[in-house]
Amino acid sequence: MTTPDREFHIVLQGATGFTGRLTAEFLARRYGTGGAIRWALAGRNREKLEGVRDEVAREGGFEAASLPTIVADASSREEMGALAARARVVCTTVGPYAKYGTPLVEACVENATHYCDLTGEIQWMRKMIDAHHDAARDSGARIVFTCGFDCIPADLGVHFVQREMKARHGVSASRVKMRVKDFKGGASGGTIASMINMLDEASEDRDLLRVVQHPYSLNPKADRTGPDRPEPTGPAHDPDFDEWTAPFVMGGIDTKVVRRTNALSDYAYGRDFRYDEAMLMGAGPRGFAAASATAVGLGAGMAAMVVGPIRRAVAKRLPAPGEGPSKETRESGYFEILFHAEHPEDRALDLRARVRGDRDPGYGSTSKMLGESAVCLALDDLASEGGTLTPAVAMGDLLLERLQKNAGVSFEIIGREADERA
Repeated sequence: MTTPDREFHIVLQGATGFTGRLTAEFLARRYGTGGAIRWALAGRNREKLEGVRDEVAREGGFEAASLPTIVADASSREEMGALAARARVVCTTVGPYAKYGTPLVEACVENATHYCDLTGEIQWMRKMIDAHHDAARDSGARIVFTCGFDCIPADLGVHFVQREMKARHGVSASRVKMRVKDFKGGASGGTIASMINMLDEASEDRDLLRVVQHPYSLNPKADRTGPDRPEPTGPAHDPDFDEWTAPFVMGGIDTKVVRRTNALSDYAYGRDFRYDEAMLMGAGPRGFAAASATAVGLGAGMAAMVVGPIRRAVAKRLPAPGEGPSKETRESGYFEILFHAEHPEDRALDLRARVRGDRDPGYGSTSKMLGESAVCLALDDLASEGGTLTPAVAMGDLLLERLQKNAGVSFEIIGREADERA
C-alpha cells in the first residue's frame, strides 16, 4: 500500500500534555529535526505549545525554529481535517478519547492518513470500529489504537511467541497465558481520567457496560464469539508457573485487543485460540495470601468506583491528566512480562517468552512505544491494509524490530526452548 506524501511524516497531537511532551522528547532525541523525518507538534494552546517546543529544543540541542508547531483544537472537526491533510500519520495523546478523539479519527479516515494513539477505552474503540473500519479499509488509512503499555507488550508478545511456535514446530499455540512477573511505575493521570470517563458513560448506558465486559467486544461484528470467558476476578493457581495469580488490571483491555488481532489475521492463531492475563504473586500459602489480598483489593476498588459520588471523590485525589512522575522515577521503572504458549498436541513443546521494558510502563516506555509506532506507520513498508487495526496487525514484525532497536523493549524465548532451532 502506497503511503501518501505529505508536508509532514508525523504530527504529534497533544504535545502539551505530560505523555505528549515525553513522546516529543523521544522523537527529538532519537530522530532529531530537519532530517529524514519531518514532524511537527500540535495542540490547542499556542503559548503552551511553543513552550514545549522550546523545552524540547533546549534538551535536544537544536534550534526551536526547526520544529514546526500547529495550533489545532481536537474538538474541532474542521481543524482536525486540516491537520490530517498535512500528515502521513497523526499520533495523538489527547484523552479521554471518548470525549476528544472522534473528530480526529474521522478526519484521518477521510484523508487516508494513518493514526495511532494510547487509548484503552473499550467502549469508544468499539464505536470507532463499527463506524469506521470499512471506510478506513477503503481509504487505506491505518487506524491503530492502544499503542502504549496497553496493549503493545501483550499484542506483540503474543505475536512474537506465536511466530516462534510456528517457526519451530509448524503450528500455532492453542493457548497463550500472559503473566505479569514484575513492574515498577505509577498510574498515568490520563489513563485514570479515561477509566473514570468510561465508568461515567457506562453508568448512563448499561449497554456500554456489557460491551466493556464482553470478551470479544472488539472483534469484527460477525465474529464476537469464542471459547474465552470474561477475565477472572479471584485468585487462581497456575500449574505451568507453579504460582498463585491475581487479576491484572489491564487484562480486560489487552485480551480483547489480542483476540481482535487473531480475528483480523484470518484466525492465524486458530478459531479455538484462548488467551488470558494475570499477575504472578508467588508460590505456597504466602502466594495464595498475596493473590487473595490483591484480588479483593481490586474488586473492592472497582465496586466502589462504580458508585458515582465515590468515583468523583476518588478522582479528585488521583493524578490529573498532564501530571506524572519525575524523570528519575520514570527512568528507574521497568516491566517484565512472561508468555506461556501451549503446543496444541505435545505439551513438551510448549514455549515461554519474556517481554521487558527499561522504563516505567505508564510513561517512559509508553512514550517510546507510541513514538516508534508513529515512525513505523510513517516510514516502513507495511503489508497491512487499511482499517481499524491492532498494533500486531498493522505493523507486526517491523514494529517489533523497532521496539527492540530503539525503545528499550526486548522480546525473547527463555528456558530450554531458547536453545532450540526451527
